[in-house]
This record gives sequence, C-alpha cells and structure tokens, in this order.
Amino acid sequence: MSLPHPQDDPAFYDHLIAKRFLAWCIDLIVTLVLVLIPLILSAFLLVLVFPVLWSAVAVAYRTVMLARYGATLGMMVAAIRLRHLDARRPDAMTCLWHSVIYSASMVFVLPQIGSVALMLTTPYKQGLNDWILSTTMVNRFHER
Repeated sequence: MSLPHPQDDPAFYDHLIAKRFLAWCIDLIVTLVLVLIPLILSAFLLVLVFPVLWSAVAVAYRTVMLARYGATLGMMVAAIRLRHLDARRPDAMTCLWHSVIYSASMVFVLPQIGSVALMLTTPYKQGLNDWILSTTMVNRFHER
C-alpha cells in the first residue's frame, strides 16, 4: 500500500504548507518553553550553551513526539501527520533522522530555501528532510 498520488486524492495534501507553518510556530513556542525551564532553574548559567541546549531539546522533542504519535504538538493542532510515501508510520530511527536533518537545515539559509522550494514544487509537498527520507506530511483526517 502507498499514499495516493496528489492528483488522485488531493484531500490528503490540501493546505499542507500553511499547516506546516502553523505547526512550526507552535513547536517553536513549545521548544522555547522547554528550554526556558532549565535555563531559569539554573539561574541562567545555561545561557552559555543556550543554542546547544535548544538544539538538543528540539531534536529530543521532535523525535519522541514523531515516534510516539506520528506528529508533534504543533502538527496535532494543524491536523497533519508524518508518513512514509508507502503509508507506513515512521519508526524511531526515521523520526530521529527527520529531526536531526531538520535541525541541521535550520542552521543554514540555503537548506531552508531548498526545503521551502521543495515544498512548493514536489507533488507530495515534501521538505528537504522529507525528500531525503521518503516521508511526507498528510492531513490527519484523510489518512487511511
């Protein structure tokens, strides 16, 4: 079994770019809160390693949420889920790589531009990490 092609069943992929942006905004807030808690509890000593801390928290958050639920909190609110192109739920290793590639691409401008370009041009609206891992986002209410 595989996901339907966007031309055959466009409801699976309707409004994915806007939904991904909403999910990204929500997840940015969630990870910021998760990072601020230890920062405050450490009397701001962790400010010296703030970028590393935020990256570690973001990768852990995304990996655990994707592996357990197939979506982060932001994706749940936006009603989208991560799936392989053959419709399987991603395993924990795929979720880890998805999170690591995403986080690495956030460090540089060109991978982000490439990711947005891929979302606008690929039929499955895949970002760079999705394209590399053969995954995509689908609308939760239309998945099989």
